[in-house]
Amino acid sequence: MTIHLTLMLVNILIKLLFLSNISFATDTITQLQSLTDGNTLVSEDGRFELGFFTPGMKLGWNFKTGLNRRLIAWKNWDDPSRGDLIWGLVPNNNPELVMWKGSQVFYRSGPAVGTQFSGSSTLGSSSDINYTFVFNKDELYFSHNFIDKSLLLILVLNQTTSSGQRLTWNSDTQTWRMSSLVPIDYCDTYNLCGPFGNCITGAAPICSCLEGFRPKSQQNWSQGVWTQGCMHNGNWSCRVETRDSFKKFSNMKMPDTTRSWLNESMTLEECKLQCWENCSCSAYANSDTTGQGSGCSMWFSDLLDLREISNGGQDLYVRLAASEIGQDAKGDSKKKVIVITSTVSSLFVMLLIFTLIYWKRRSKFKEIPEWTRDKNNENEQEDLEVPLFDLSLIKHATNDFSTYNKLGEGGFGPVYKGTLPDGQEIAVKRLSQTSKQGLREFKNEVELCARLQHRNLVKVLGCCIQEDEKMLIYEFMANKSLDFFLFDSAQNRLLEWPMRFYIISGIARGLLYLHQDSRLRIIHRDLKASNVLLDNEMNPKISDFGLARMCGGDQIEGNTNRVVGTYGYMAPEYAFEGLFSIKSDVFSFGILLLEIVSGKKSIGLSDQSHNSNLIGHAWRLWKDGMAIQLIDDCLKESCVHLEALRCIHIGLLCVQQHPNDRPNMASVVVMLSNESVLAQPKEPSFLIEKTSIVGDYHMECQRSSSINEVSVSILSAR
Repeated sequence: MTIHLTLMLVNILIKLLFLSNISFATDTITQLQSLTDGNTLVSEDGRFELGFFTPGMKLGWNFKTGLNRRLIAWKNWDDPSRGDLIWGLVPNNNPELVMWKGSQVFYRSGPAVGTQFSGSSTLGSSSDINYTFVFNKDELYFSHNFIDKSLLLILVLNQTTSSGQRLTWNSDTQTWRMSSLVPIDYCDTYNLCGPFGNCITGAAPICSCLEGFRPKSQQNWSQGVWTQGCMHNGNWSCRVETRDSFKKFSNMKMPDTTRSWLNESMTLEECKLQCWENCSCSAYANSDTTGQGSGCSMWFSDLLDLREISNGGQDLYVRLAASEIGQDAKGDSKKKVIVITSTVSSLFVMLLIFTLIYWKRRSKFKEIPEWTRDKNNENEQEDLEVPLFDLSLIKHATNDFSTYNKLGEGGFGPVYKGTLPDGQEIAVKRLSQTSKQGLREFKNEVELCARLQHRNLVKVLGCCIQEDEKMLIYEFMANKSLDFFLFDSAQNRLLEWPMRFYIISGIARGLLYLHQDSRLRIIHRDLKASNVLLDNEMNPKISDFGLARMCGGDQIEGNTNRVVGTYGYMAPEYAFEGLFSIKSDVFSFGILLLEIVSGKKSIGLSDQSHNSNLIGHAWRLWKDGMAIQLIDDCLKESCVHLEALRCIHIGLLCVQQHPNDRPNMASVVVMLSNESVLAQPKEPSFLIEKTSIVGDYHMECQRSSSINEVSVSILSAR
């Protein structure tokens, strides 16, 4: 109550200050500043928000307390209630000032370089004003002071003009002088020209593609619709012989730093080498927050919100295919074509021989057996186009299932790596004779995988049913499973935050496809870290559909007397009542999301004071305003705190006790892709308080990648 009253009084005071020409004594301003120092006025959600920014105030974050100090506009000059124009610092690796209109980014300052923001000529120290920018493990803030202490200056957001403005008090005329601060022109509009599009003030048209790029839609581009942006003329490659290179663009505003990485100690040459060796790196620049001229910034996705700055900016080095870098590169490319052409004739005969051998061995292939037809849908008459591999071919590919080729073992049985005659690498999942997963699960996985095609689902190439063998053949995943990286103290450091967020988003899209976009609605029932595989580019792919269920039409739930799944990931209504639905998959996703952010397993968490699982630990930190402590310690340098905290928030929404309180995956994908306001989670009650047997009720669980029957522990509500 006191906080709200104080905020009201301060707004009234500042309103009087703006709307009158009365000279206020310096000590009045000083008292006003002390009242708004960010320590006494805190909103209910831990943010400090006012409609003005005076000298000495800090705009930004206190990481110890989680305090976020932001500037927010009034609705208009006569109504000091909250508008939808917000200005604050984004706490990622490469911090920058961002202005939002509602949930949409409206303006971006570019990353800080010393006391200057690289994308703005108006946000930097001058002969009149000193700007201060501080970024360390404890805090991130931006502040300003007049060099002449007798002068008065206030920064405000103007909701009507959608701009930040500087008000300077003129003691001679007893009036406020108003000047625009940001945005300064049309090119300051966020991402006006789309990905890889460059905005140039005064040019006609104002948007153009970077050299080496072309419009994604020439028709839209010619009509002045630039939001789709641009695409590469050529293709990137990581092979040494093709030598992707970098084009230097000068006087540039640095791209959106959401998918960027910063190392302040690297030289520019070291930065170039590291970017060149990483296929995901799209650009690099010389940048650091100390302004000392060193440091390395790298970007790992489309370059957004680019513009040229006539007086300032930085050099940006953008990755292009070698064929796009000048005439010399084109000449080199032609030479390579000649060399390749001269060797093709000799290689062609060898390739033809291998191809004939391969197809001869597959001559016994036939359509998948009758049992793989959809028994539950009489309208589905066509056979599933999943080929049968010959057993001799699989034996040859896996060196007769040698121990050297063995990748691991799960509840289904062992998994082997193999290589087909054409060089394609495969993974072979072999049904063990002693496995509790039998023919039913095998058939189920074949049926489902034949119908599913999505970039975030593992692709099944076929199966082998011969003699006593039953095997599934998958595309080979070079980087194993997510749990290999996530829960290993040595490997988890390789999963920096941009990659973790990319994996989270990919899993969400894959699950959305299963629930909504595939021909049949699929409930996975066993989503967990070990069932998310990673390809050579670290793209996440959901795997293991042996326990999945198909639902026809609009059906979104079912029930079973045979509860299967993995301890620590099961929704309460499924574990106790056998009720499964798309919302039980959402629960599993929420657990997985919290695991990815924290680097901790969902069970076995050491917390002697509460004997809790990951949900309970996350909830207590969230409730106490210390959710930032849940973030994996190894992410200190790469973490985008705002994204990580949002992921924790979404994770808690997904693990709500009642299915109706959980979002569906369509909502989750939207939540992950924008900055809209999220609902507040209720206290989760699926917390393990103690271990004891519940009657004769048992569930089948997977533990350490094998199937075991264990008794269900009491899960009591708090």
